[in-house]
Amino acid sequence: MSMHNQRKEYGKTLVELGKSNPNIVVLEADLGKSTMSCMFEAEFPERYFEMGIAEQNMTSFAGGLALAGKIPFTNTFAVFATGRAYDQIRQSIATANLNVKIVGSSSGMSDFGDGATHQSIDDVAIMSAIPNMTVFTPCDGIEVKKAVEAAVEIDGPCYIRLCRNDLEDIFPADVEYKVGEPVVLRKGTDVVIYTHGIMAHAALEAAERAQEKGISASVVHIPTIKPLNEDAVRKLAEGKKGVVVCEESNIRGGLNMLISYILRGSALPIESIAVMDVFGQSGSSHAELLEYYGLDAKSIQAKIEKLAGH
Repeated sequence: MSMHNQRKEYGKTLVELGKSNPNIVVLEADLGKSTMSCMFEAEFPERYFEMGIAEQNMTSFAGGLALAGKIPFTNTFAVFATGRAYDQIRQSIATANLNVKIVGSSSGMSDFGDGATHQSIDDVAIMSAIPNMTVFTPCDGIEVKKAVEAAVEIDGPCYIRLCRNDLEDIFPADVEYKVGEPVVLRKGTDVVIYTHGIMAHAALEAAERAQEKGISASVVHIPTIKPLNEDAVRKLAEGKKGVVVCEESNIRGGLNMLISYILRGSALPIESIAVMDVFGQSGSSHAELLEYYGLDAKSIQAKIEKLAGH
């Protein structure tokens, strides 16, 4: 089993891209050793801007750099990247469609020890609601590299959501990465599971457990919440008994609501796995919090079996 850390893969990819693209610049809000933007600083100190604990200023400054022809990447914890700097993202970057890449690290509840103030359960909803924004939620370290490379090619604002912890490699090596296109991680005939970000791991485990009971579940990962090929989503649900939607974010404004909208009129029953409109809390591990909030394989398996009539 191969494991990678999304933050480290992000740092490595930034350095690689920085070598071939001199317009890439990086901004940090005093968390470089955590977000791993420090890797870029070590390689290109003249293209690295330490802005201190001033997320709003960092975001506005990034907009200015974009107007000057640069490709700025801003870095901090996801909860601060999207919350503290929301007004600057909306008014200074998105309305003008500026080429700024916003990277939210330690997303979801992966910052398990710091509690609700540091856990971003609403960042996906916030960024998805902003026009012109592309929203990436990679499932592992392999996909982080693909997402960052794709973001550089997009001339406009992007948000990239990164988990704090090590993750098993699950993104298929033989699948071409395309912005907006769902990726089938596991084929199945009875139930389809739509997921994004780290929840793909629990979904795969749940599908394997369900198989032992004779239930065939497909797992479909959504690399970009926005944009999303709605026709592809509908096609992957055809012939299924039901749908499970999994995400490590608030049920309001995330993938659950999006899939419900896309499949409106289909009469397919939909079961939800999400943070049920509550704040997180401190825990001894990320896994402990995921289990407590019903974001684990056991909870997903129960939803699969319910839809399959078991």
